[in-house]
Amino acid sequence: MMPPHTARTRILVADDQPDIREALRLLLKGEGFETETVASPAAVLAALEAREFDALLMDLNYARDTTSGHEGLDLLSNIRAKDSTLPIIVMTAWGSLELAVEAMRRGAKDFMQKPWENARLLAILRTQIELSQALRKSQRLEAENRLLRADGRPVMIAESAAMRPVMDLIARVGPSDANVLITGDHGTGKEVVARTLYALSPRSGRPLVTVNAGGLPEGVFESELFGHERGAFTGAVTQKIGRLELADQGTLFLDEVGDIPLELQPKLLRVLQDGEFERLGSTRTKKADVRLVAATNRDLDRMIEDRQFRSDLYYRLNVFPIRVPPLRERPEDIPLLVRYFSQKYARRMEKRIENIPAAVMRKLTHWHWPGNIRELQNLVERAVILTHSSTLAISVPELGNNGTGSSPSKNGSFDEQDRIVRILKETNGHVGGVNGAAARLGLKRTTLLTRMKKLGIDPRKIS
Repeated sequence: MMPPHTARTRILVADDQPDIREALRLLLKGEGFETETVASPAAVLAALEAREFDALLMDLNYARDTTSGHEGLDLLSNIRAKDSTLPIIVMTAWGSLELAVEAMRRGAKDFMQKPWENARLLAILRTQIELSQALRKSQRLEAENRLLRADGRPVMIAESAAMRPVMDLIARVGPSDANVLITGDHGTGKEVVARTLYALSPRSGRPLVTVNAGGLPEGVFESELFGHERGAFTGAVTQKIGRLELADQGTLFLDEVGDIPLELQPKLLRVLQDGEFERLGSTRTKKADVRLVAATNRDLDRMIEDRQFRSDLYYRLNVFPIRVPPLRERPEDIPLLVRYFSQKYARRMEKRIENIPAAVMRKLTHWHWPGNIRELQNLVERAVILTHSSTLAISVPELGNNGTGSSPSKNGSFDEQDRIVRILKETNGHVGGVNGAAARLGLKRTTLLTRMKKLGIDPRKIS
């Protein structure tokens, strides 16, 4: 069995005898560990304060005129009060059962008497480091899931390096009142991030109101956001309270913010600057205290250059930016997501799924997922529906070539067709233009038309 450590695994060695420190340094260096040596309890605490270590190998006796191990035991207690996961292996030339028991009681993971056996010492280190890494990972994920929890359920499923900055930003800005702009491709989970920010905020006891700017005609969107008075326009037979007013004292999630018509952007800017607005058909100014969380898959910087988005509005929205990476940048999360979705839908359908074939998981992990988490979720849901045993009946013949091909089959990715049809419905069948399906999907008009022809999608039949 290969040792679990890597070249970056760092061991702190503490002993007041130079020859002991050097012997341990050479031994550990030969095994691929990075090693730092110190000679006193004070130096141990300073080193642990300055850097992270994967294990501590420490002497118990620093006062040469005693065999009590008093200084070492006090040091052990001090370290344990600050870090419950650091594996500590204690060593002493004055070994006794009583001292070993006391050291273990104060938090040591194992006990070695000098002179030590190299093989046994290395085996203990490797075992304790592996156990500690597993414990730290478990505690970290559990802490994040407790933090990022809404309605009693964890909503963020992530442990990849690509998602760690996102999780950190969410934890930092969530409890504040700052406006947040969430960017990322379709299906990456921007709405989940928005709901998590809301769950962490001091406004979580107040309303979370969502309005989607995409696919709505200008007049309809303005009425949805600001409300209208009776008679404000043809068909306005009653007064309507807008989403902004409903979100007063709470949070407004403005999805697809890049699709807001240029003519309406000054009105939203006024809300962000002064907290003021008027309903359509009214001259009465109303106040709204809202925290705005916005999301978009569009390149707002490019839109500003093209004079399709106001720079002053962008700066008001972009107080705290969070970019959600696409699934292809976080493949380590795919097994977690597959298991999460499979169990979620299994519970809903009253099924028991205990196994996911390893070969299938490898293909899922290597696929580039153009539809991101939404595509993966849809695939797993269909698989659970088709499953009649304890093994997930997930068929992925489309993911040939280990999922590295540019196209999974002649019919495209799992939900590409559904995604294009959905966007076309939202844009009333319009392919081109500023608010057309091509712009919404981040594609050139000709590229989208080519894909639609390949997938057999006729925009004339979509409304």
